[in-house]
Amino acid sequence: MRERTQAILSHQSFQRFIVSVILINAATLGLETFPAVVERHGVLLTVVDHVALYIFAAELVAKLYVERWGFFRDPWNIFDFTIVAIAFAPATGGLSVLRSLRILRALRLLSVVPSLRRVVSALLRAMPGMSSIVVLLSLVLYVAAVMATKLYGQASPERFGSLPTSLFTLYQTMTGDDWGNIAREVMARHPSAWVFFTIFILVCTFVILNLFMAVVVSAMDEENAEELAAIEDTTAHTERILEELAELRKEVAELRRQDSLG
Repeated sequence: MRERTQAILSHQSFQRFIVSVILINAATLGLETFPAVVERHGVLLTVVDHVALYIFAAELVAKLYVERWGFFRDPWNIFDFTIVAIAFAPATGGLSVLRSLRILRALRLLSVVPSLRRVVSALLRAMPGMSSIVVLLSLVLYVAAVMATKLYGQASPERFGSLPTSLFTLYQTMTGDDWGNIAREVMARHPSAWVFFTIFILVCTFVILNLFMAVVVSAMDEENAEELAAIEDTTAHTERILEELAELRKEVAELRRQDSLG
């Protein structure tokens, strides 16, 4: 029975069914944000939401039955279990905020779709390298904010009047949001301020942020390389088994031929 359940859970058709349920459930939760739709089809949306939740719960129970305690050794299973468990929490009183967390069920696509799972695995692999870049970016922002506060605080107090304000303004500049108007406002009093903004944008936007992408791309390459290596190992193992079977068939055929001659 356990083997049959495992075969059903791992079958491609069942996986497609779960993906379809996730997408439908995500769509219904989105429709609940439209008051007119809720007024007309609120009962139907609630029914679809509950049916989807029960399907997810049944899937997790089936996995728990098949894998037993090994279920909790897989981080993806814990991820799915947490998301579904949140939906069963009471959504009344002080816990009413949990009702809005139902949309987290859409994140189950990360564990169901293999390609999305590889992307998440690559991002997690890149976290150590990204943490070092975050420290570097924070240091550059802090140094630049202190400089900007002292240089341009009086010229533009709304932008650089204090350290927190300067940090936010420089973060806005780093993302490219309205940085031209910010620079012109300061340059009205300090014409040479363009040098500061140019250097800051070059360092933060064109260097540090590109380092983030480089680390993520490198991690994804490593993830793909490991996956290809695993596939090659499986293929090589299968080929060895086939070769051994071919040798055994030859030996059996030779023994039969000798018996027939004898």
